[in-house]
Amino acid sequence: MGFVDDFKEDQTLQIQVVCVAFFLIVFPTYFFMKAAATDDPSGMGGVGTYTVTAEFSYIDFDNGGEYIADGDTLTIPLNTDSLNSDDMDKNIVGVLVTMTYEEDEQAQGLTCAVAGGQAAADTITGVASHMNYSNTADGQNQGGSGSHEVSTTWFNSSVIGDKIEGLSESQIIDDLEKQGTGLGDYIIEISVSAQAGNAPGPDCSRSDNGEDVSYTIQLVVLDYSIAPYVDLDDLDV
Repeated sequence: MGFVDDFKEDQTLQIQVVCVAFFLIVFPTYFFMKAAATDDPSGMGGVGTYTVTAEFSYIDFDNGGEYIADGDTLTIPLNTDSLNSDDMDKNIVGVLVTMTYEEDEQAQGLTCAVAGGQAAADTITGVASHMNYSNTADGQNQGGSGSHEVSTTWFNSSVIGDKIEGLSESQIIDDLEKQGTGLGDYIIEISVSAQAGNAPGPDCSRSDNGEDVSYTIQLVVLDYSIAPYVDLDDLDV
């Protein structure tokens, strides 16, 4: 039996075909009407309601590790001139620094093995700066290993979502499209404030002169899409 014969006799198939045909006609027509309603001469959508989706990716910028003494700061100057041309053309909207570290505290003395004691948490501070954008975040090893991140961004995350109202398409793009802003100099700073823990017993002492910190530095890339918001409940099926 062919499709036509099946279609004549199968009511479920008839309904499915009608539904598919409806959506193939209604959705392109709806989007065309939305686009045609704009006063923007460039063809972008005017003030309305949109669905904005975002996808983030990362460019490896630098990595390494160094022992940072208590009270000292490691300064890492970087510039996007080191990137290839494809990466430089991307929509760079931030920088992400990830730091990992372990406890470097030392116990000395004959009674340390018996008396024990406990290592103190040390504070590692990361600062990520680019142009007039900067952010700081602290992390602690809590007497053992630890890690944390610091990120600095320059895009408006509030215009990303399923139902963005009261903005034109060009306004949304201005909040998300940062071509060129991510290029230039970056300054990454990592500092350590080390603390020695308690050392009970007559012949036990503890010292902590700093921390061995490993780091990775990545640039944040934002790709996005904008579409008119469709409330399916408003469609008269």
